[in-house]
Amino acid sequence: MNQSIISADNNFIELERWFSNKRKVLLVCDSSIKFLSELNNKLENITTPIVKFSNFQPNPLYDSVVEGVKLFRAEQCDSIFAVGGGSALDVAKCIKLYSNLPGDGTDGFWLKTQINPSDIPFLAMPTTAGTGSEATRYAVVYFDGVKQSITSESFIPDIVLMDPNSLKTLPLYQRKATMCDALCHAIESFWSVNSTEESKAYSKQAIQGVLENFDGYLNNTDAGNGGMLKAAHMAGKAINITQTTAGHAMCYKITSLFGCAHGHAAILCDRILYSWMLQNTNKCIDSRGEDYLVNTLNELGQALGCSDALLGAEKLASIFEKLDLSIPVASDSQYEELKNSVNPVRLKNHPVFLDVDSIDYLYHQILK
Repeated sequence: MNQSIISADNNFIELERWFSNKRKVLLVCDSSIKFLSELNNKLENITTPIVKFSNFQPNPLYDSVVEGVKLFRAEQCDSIFAVGGGSALDVAKCIKLYSNLPGDGTDGFWLKTQINPSDIPFLAMPTTAGTGSEATRYAVVYFDGVKQSITSESFIPDIVLMDPNSLKTLPLYQRKATMCDALCHAIESFWSVNSTEESKAYSKQAIQGVLENFDGYLNNTDAGNGGMLKAAHMAGKAINITQTTAGHAMCYKITSLFGCAHGHAAILCDRILYSWMLQNTNKCIDSRGEDYLVNTLNELGQALGCSDALLGAEKLASIFEKLDLSIPVASDSQYEELKNSVNPVRLKNHPVFLDVDSIDYLYHQILK
């Protein structure tokens, strides 16, 4: 779909224009909005009625989406403005999608209902440079403690507002972790069995954007923040085509067991996977063949600014070291839990075959 990018320039003039022809807007936002003084000042002076919804948590619940849909309908809203990280955007996506379905959504009804495309106007403003959720057809909610992956082209935001100032108050650890998420999205998309020339082009732009803005972003400069927002968006466009691979499949349990942020867990995995794949290209399951995989891994190294895959893998490891992120220590029982936790569906996207023994070996390399 065609997606427009607008900026916060000239006191959010483009945002003001978007609001101008709306009857009533549902503002879906997380706690980050309280730090966005310029945006709040603008919203206070917009005449279009705004209804705020923020009753959700990280890793949002389906019940929160049901509550948001109820509010959207009761207030007769005609459009959605989402401000926040991946969870806020995922909630807003599902509200847009499910507002178009019959019933009240109780007992997980909408999770089992055939999706009807939704044309509700939807503008998203990411406040982290990591998930790329504003560019993808995916959302995640939890129902009865079980992760539900929702997919629909029709809930991709029509317009994305990028404001470098939205990243100003990010804590340093969250800044590092979200950047790692964007970088790992781009890397995994690049080597995915679903990659295309288009997705690889997005991945290259994202990787180069991360590298070019690395220092400025960590030092919280306007240019660095703006560049990292664009890089994360490009990485989102890449995984929108390909989905993620083994690195993400393996990182979720690391996050739940050790409490490290998602992007932190993702780079822990991908820094080991890259070099392991180089040693195991004979286990290639990409239909394009082993030679194609070897060439792709070399191209990835070049995207990372190196001459080949071997140096590219070393570069990724050095990025991790430069960020000074911790490596969790796992017990024998945790290693056992980890190796049995990986979603095999995600492994279908990975170009090198992984069995249980390989996964166990990799976790022992990833963790202490």
